[in-house]
Amino acid sequence: MTARAADRARYDRATAPLDAPLAIVDLAAFDANADDLVRRAGGKPIRVASKSVRCRALLERVLARDGFAGVMSFTLAESLWLARSGFDDVLLAYPSADRAGYRELTADPKLAASVTVMIDDPAQLRLIDEARDGGREVVRVCLELDTSLRLLGGRMRIGARRSPLHSPAAVADLARVVARRPGFEVVGIMAYEGHVAGVGDAVDGRPLRSRAVRLMQAAARRELAERRAAVVRAVRAVAPGLEFVNGGGTGSVQHTAAEDAVTEIGAGSGLYVPRLFDNYTSFRGRPAALFALPVVRRPGVGVVTVLGGGYPASGAAGRDRLPVPYLPEGLRYDPQEGAGEVQTPLLGSPADDLLVGDKVWFRHAKAGELCERFDVLHLVEGDEVTATVPTYRGEGHTFL
Repeated sequence: MTARAADRARYDRATAPLDAPLAIVDLAAFDANADDLVRRAGGKPIRVASKSVRCRALLERVLARDGFAGVMSFTLAESLWLARSGFDDVLLAYPSADRAGYRELTADPKLAASVTVMIDDPAQLRLIDEARDGGREVVRVCLELDTSLRLLGGRMRIGARRSPLHSPAAVADLARVVARRPGFEVVGIMAYEGHVAGVGDAVDGRPLRSRAVRLMQAAARRELAERRAAVVRAVRAVAPGLEFVNGGGTGSVQHTAAEDAVTEIGAGSGLYVPRLFDNYTSFRGRPAALFALPVVRRPGVGVVTVLGGGYPASGAAGRDRLPVPYLPEGLRYDPQEGAGEVQTPLLGSPADDLLVGDKVWFRHAKAGELCERFDVLHLVEGDEVTATVPTYRGEGHTFL
C-alpha cells in the first residue's frame, strides 16, 4: 500500500460516520509543516498569515508552538475580532478603507495596542483621521515596501502590484509624514516578495520555464536584500523605535530569514500545503488540509460523479486554480466539464472501484480559501476525528 493509499484509508475510517461534503485537517501533517517552517526560519519568529488558515482554533494551536509569534490579518474587521478574542499582536497586511473599523480602533486602548495597520500613502492617514469621531488612541502603523524587480530602466516589472513605495527615499518620506502627524506611530515595515515566495520554480513538464523562474528569483532575492536593508536604515533614521521588519512567505522562508534587516517572517500556507506548493525546490511539505465529496452517480465505465467541487482559487484564472482529485490516486476531470458548481464527473480506472456514497478526497489550490466553503474542520489524528472546530465562516464571519 502506498503512503497516499494509507492516508486515504485513515481518512475514510476517521470520517466514516460523517456525510460528505466535509473538510479535514490532518494534525500530524499540520504540526510537521509547522516544524519545517520553524526550521527554515533559522531562529526568526514566524508571523502566521491568517488568510491561509481562517480558523481560530488552528491559529491558537500554531501560535502555542515555539517559533511562532503574532498574526498577519487580511481585513480590519478581522483584526479587531481577533484582538477582542485574545490575539494581542495583529498586523493588518493590507490597507483598509473601513471607517467604522477605524472608529472602533481609535476609541479603544486595547485594540489600538494590539493592532498595527498598513499604509503606503498619506491619503490613508487622512481617511483614518476622518473616521476617528473623537477617538484619540495612537494608531500603530506599518509601511509597505514594493518588492517588485524592475529591469530595463523600470520598463519591465516582475512582482505583484502592491505598494507604490519602491525606493528607500520614498519609504523614508512617508515615515516622516507619519512622524509629523499626531496620533500615529511607525512601528514596522513589511515587504512581501510574492514573485519569490508564491511562484513555484519546479513546474512539471516545463523545465525551461522552471529554470527561468529560478534565475529570476535569484536575481530578485539579491536586489531586494540590498534594497530592503537600505530601506530599514532610512526608516530607522526617522523612526528609531521601529519594532519589526516583516518579509517573506512560505516559499521563501529560509532565503528571507537570512537577511539581517528582516526580524520576522510571514507565512501561513505552508501549514496546510495546498497544491500550488507542490512546485517548489526549496521545501517539501505534507498536505494537511483536504476536502471530501461524495460519489452520487456512476454514469458508466471509468466515470463517477461527485456532489459539488467547483471551488476555484483566486488569482489569474487557469487550470492551476482548480482543486485536484487526490485520493484515490488516478482520477481526473472530464475536460469538457471540469469542476462543476453542483456536480463534478471524474474519469479514470479508480472510478470503477467507487460506490455511491464513497468519498473522493481533494486538495484545494490555495490554503485558507478552502474554509470559505466549509463551516467546520474535522481534526484527524491517526484514524480518528478528535475534534471539530469552526472556520471563520462557521463562526459567522466572511470578512471578504
